[in-house]
Formats: sequence, structure tokens, C-alpha cells
Amino acid sequence: MSDLLLPHDAALERLRALHPIKIDLSLGRTLRLLDDLGRPQDRLPPVVHVAGTNGKGSTIAFLRAIAEAAGLRTHVFTSPHLVRFAERIRLAGTLISDDQLDEVILRVERVNAGQPITFFEITTVAALLAFAETPADLCVVEVGLGGRFDSTNVIDHPAVSVIAPVDIDHREYLGDSLAQIAGEKAGIIKAGRPVVSARQQAPALAVIEAEAERQRAPLILGGRDFDAHAERGGLVFQDAERLFDLPAPSLVGAHQVDNAGVAVAAALALGDPRIGEAALAAGVSGARWPARMQRLTKGPLGRMAEARGADLWLDGGHNPHAARALAEVAAALRARDGRPVTVIIGLLQRKDAAGVFDAFRGLGARLIATGFSAELAAPPESLVAAAPGLPVETAADPLAAVRLALHGSGAEDGPPPHVILCGSLYMAGEVLALSKDTWPT
Repeated sequence: MSDLLLPHDAALERLRALHPIKIDLSLGRTLRLLDDLGRPQDRLPPVVHVAGTNGKGSTIAFLRAIAEAAGLRTHVFTSPHLVRFAERIRLAGTLISDDQLDEVILRVERVNAGQPITFFEITTVAALLAFAETPADLCVVEVGLGGRFDSTNVIDHPAVSVIAPVDIDHREYLGDSLAQIAGEKAGIIKAGRPVVSARQQAPALAVIEAEAERQRAPLILGGRDFDAHAERGGLVFQDAERLFDLPAPSLVGAHQVDNAGVAVAAALALGDPRIGEAALAAGVSGARWPARMQRLTKGPLGRMAEARGADLWLDGGHNPHAARALAEVAAALRARDGRPVTVIIGLLQRKDAAGVFDAFRGLGARLIATGFSAELAAPPESLVAAAPGLPVETAADPLAAVRLALHGSGAEDGPPPHVILCGSLYMAGEVLALSKDTWPT
């Protein structure tokens, strides 16, 4: 990966080395540095702040596409990046340039003057500073982890807060129960500011409703105040005031209908007259989001699949909730043409491997556990141990796993399979980094 290093990478690696690496949820260090920089978070265009367990990135992709179709210059902050750090910061519609990123990182580092701060905190501050100094009409900010004490939770008056579906993940930081985790996510709700929520499981919903009531924040709830469903090859969105017949979402999977619906509701909650039905339609049908059921046709793995006549999909779903959505996608792929499905799974050690593999029980798919090069990647053998009763093959890395899916165990004798390579976003980043043709832009 050394060939991917860019000038600002030296500063980023220096920050990793000088400051705590572990996650330490707190707002104090972020607010201290922002104060020293003149509070750039107070000079942003209207902000949409997005939390949740799954679907945050896809919802943001739809929302950004809608806003840009309406002619709004849109800042976006997301994490993590897949190949290059610059993917995290989009200034008025364009990824931050290497020179801009280098300059803003060095400025923030200089003002911080070696004081304790985490890598995510200082890079969040850099993004907010870049946003404050670049004219735009809208700013969309993704929570990194949780919400209440996430370093992005420094905007006092967001235009809209959004909570994507909440489920169990990051227990070591957010708690063991759905209610505890929802409490952290609901921490982005601000006094009097509208909050759009996806459909939620009952324990999470109770917490979100209580926090919205406490903050006197109007709650716009999926399944109650608005709904979206697939119909006649498109998407129907309806709320109390209107009904839109929109194109099908560009992102693959039934769960993306819900994510698109949340994005439409959030866009409408902005109350911007420039966001009309045409922009909603263009955004829903035109959103792009790498490593979310992304069809790979380029790069070494994509070319390998194409040569076999197979289709290869890359997805960063790494918890049971995401795996259940992927299992539905896999079933739909097989139902479409009867071809077999192979699911390749690579996870970090701390993830719920048993829950992920359980999502694919009964699917009848071929399963392959793979390793990858991240320091905390789970060995394939440990993933097999987490899936008792399931026939799981192993491969050392994604390249070997895809080769096994296409050619091993008699696969060459049958029809070309649908192959889904899923799990850690770190693994997805490694796959996309294999060729500049697949770098996110």
C-alpha cells in the first residue's frame, strides 16, 4: 500500500503516533481545539447530522445526490475512508484536494500543539475547518461512533438530525442493550430541531421518542409520519402532505428502499424550495456509494469474475443486521436466474461473527471465510469456529477467496455464481486499493 502514500499522509501518520489510538468518546478535546480555531462549527451552512448503526452512509449518499440534483453545493464528512483519507471530506461536491488536505491538517496540528487528542477528533476538526472556509449551501456530517460523545456532535443547531436503523454493534463502547445504544445515537437530537428517524425496533424507538420529547424536537418517524416502498419497479414515498412516484434506488437491495425513504424525508425536512420532485427522483436513482453492494467489473478481482461470467459484489456489511439485509439480497439474486450464490466473509476480531454467519443459515449459499491484511483481522479458522453446523471453506485473502469461489470445489463445472464479498470495511478498502480503476472518487 506504500504507493498510495500522499504528501499529507506524513502528517496523518504523525497524528496517529503522537495521540491516543484507542477510541475515547468525549467532546472536551474536540471543543477545546475548535475554540482555539475560532469555532468553525458555528460558521457552517445548514447541517444534516446523521447517526445510526446501519445505513448511515447509504442515506447520506442519497441525500447528497438529492441536494446536488437540486443545485445545492454540498459538503460531506463520512468515515472511515476505503483507500485514501481524502474520501472523508467532500468540499462543495468535490473530494478535498491533496494540497487542501495537507494545508488544513498541518494548520490544525499546529494549533493543537501536541495536546492530547484522538486521530478521529483532530481530523473531524480539520473537516469542519475546511467546511467553514469553503462556500456551500448544505453540510452533511456522519457520526463516527455512537452520537452523544462523538466528536461530530458539536453542532448546536443542526437543520435536521437523522437516525438510521439502530442495532447491536460496538458493544464495548456503546453498551450491550439496544436501549443503551439507542441512547447514545439519540444524543445528536438537539433542542427544537427536527429529527428524522428510520423505522426502529421497539426498545430503540422508545428511547428516541423520549429524547425527542425531552428536547421538544419534532420527530418525523418512518412507518408513522412517512413511508417508502417498492412498487412497479420504482419507489413510492408518502407522507402526510404528498405522494411521490420515484425511480428505483440506484443502490442494490431491498433495505436501500428504506434508506432512500429516510433521505427523502430528511431532504424535505430542510424546507428548501429548491428541493422538488425532480431533484428527489434524480437523487434516488443517481446515488453512488462504494462498497455497498458495489458491482466490481474492474481491477484484478472484477476481471477474474468477468472472465468466468460471474458477477462479483463488494459490501462493507459487518454486523448481524447488515448480514440479514445481505442474505435477502443474495436470495433475490438467486431467484432472478437460478444461479448459485457464494458469500465470502472477512471480519475484524471484535465483531459478532456468529451473528453474521447465522444470517446466512438456510440460504443454501456456499460460504467462504477469508483473512485480510488488517492487524485485527479475524483468522479464517476462527470464523469457521463461530459458525458451527455450517459448511464453511477458508481462504487466506480476498484474492484467494474469489479464486476459490469461481474455480474451487467443482465451481467450474456449474453455472457462474453470484459472488458477494462482504464484511469489514477495512477489507473492502484493501480490495478497492488493488487498482486505481476501483479507487473511490
